[in-house]
Amino acid sequence: QVQLVESGGGLVQPGGSLRLSCAASGRTLSFYAMGWFRQAPGKEREFVANIYWLSGTTDYTEAVKGRFTISRDNAKNTVYLQMNSLKPEDTAVYYCAARQGPRSRAYSDYNYWGQGTQVTVSS
Repeated sequence: QVQLVESGGGLVQPGGSLRLSCAASGRTLSFYAMGWFRQAPGKEREFVANIYWLSGTTDYTEAVKGRFTISRDNAKNTVYLQMNSLKPEDTAVYYCAARQGPRSRAYSDYNYWGQGTQVTVSS
């Protein structure tokens, strides 16, 4: 079992920045992929970014490329999502997820989920 706990959400003005954290426990994550997904009211959960723990290789949805950065800290067993130049359309509940295996953009491929953290971008 993998337990995931997100933090770092909040209210920010357009153009601002936030850093989300996802602390993982329960397993060694060397052969796990970690993903960030988001879900806005009335919309389906969508892929934001992922990272393969061992290699550090990443993937991003087009809407956040150049603005968001996913990274991991081996010593802290934590994944981060640095979000810059935030836009109102980034408003959503952000979820951290984990799966044993290669990176995937499909939320149905992930076995473990955090509780979510709200990000609101508004003036």
